Amino acid sequence: MSGPAREAVHPDLAGGVAVVTGGGRGLGRSMAAALARQGMSVALLDLLGTVEGEGARLHAETGVAAFGAVTDVTDPDSLEAAFQRVEAELGTPRVLVNAAGVAVWAHALDQPVEQWRRVLDVNLTGTFLACQAFGRRAVPAGRGAVVNVASMSATIVNVPQHQAAYNASKAGVAHLTASLAVEWAATGVRVNAVSPGYFLSDMTRQFTDANPDLRRRWEELTPLGRMGQPEDLDGLVAFLASHSSGYITGQSIAVDGGYTLV
Repeated sequence: MSGPAREAVHPDLAGGVAVVTGGGRGLGRSMAAALARQGMSVALLDLLGTVEGEGARLHAETGVAAFGAVTDVTDPDSLEAAFQRVEAELGTPRVLVNAAGVAVWAHALDQPVEQWRRVLDVNLTGTFLACQAFGRRAVPAGRGAVVNVASMSATIVNVPQHQAAYNASKAGVAHLTASLAVEWAATGVRVNAVSPGYFLSDMTRQFTDANPDLRRRWEELTPLGRMGQPEDLDGLVAFLASHSSGYITGQSIAVDGGYTLV
């Protein structure tokens, strides 16, 4: 590489600090890179042990300060320790992206309660706890932007897979986004969400690789005729994190190739 990869579309982000949960791979890693290319220092938080190496790679790719920290978003103490490290090494975070999530396919009649609780705990409670840790810093500072990752599954019931826990958790993320947006509006902290459709993320590839007919069906049901790529979220996430979206809060914006329109 001849030099740092930068795309200064939103210059107000340059020099700021972002925290990305679920940043060790997939959509979270891609969105973290999008913010780094705007000149933001980035902390990747993930339960995966590989997240530390991803932080080093992000620094090498973009030239910004970055690190990865093994963090459990369902554990307030783990999150607090991670945010304290962010403050010590990078500075006060201005942007939070909540991309940590899990998905399970299960028939509702047979789903073990432990599995149900795990999906809700990671997807919904984990998002809340990360927002809480961020808000305790951003609200007193009087500025900040949160971008949660909800899903088109917050408003539709996907077929043919059965995933009541996932759908319920993402509906919760969407309404949590709206609730925090209203509660924090007067403080200068904005909260929005992106709601992806069918994306070729690490989480979905395990299903599409094992079930190529399922991928074809999803693509046929999507007006744009394809699944999303991680980079299809990059521009929107950077926009929602920046001053360019300063009059937008509480919204869950679908990025689904038109799937929910038909």
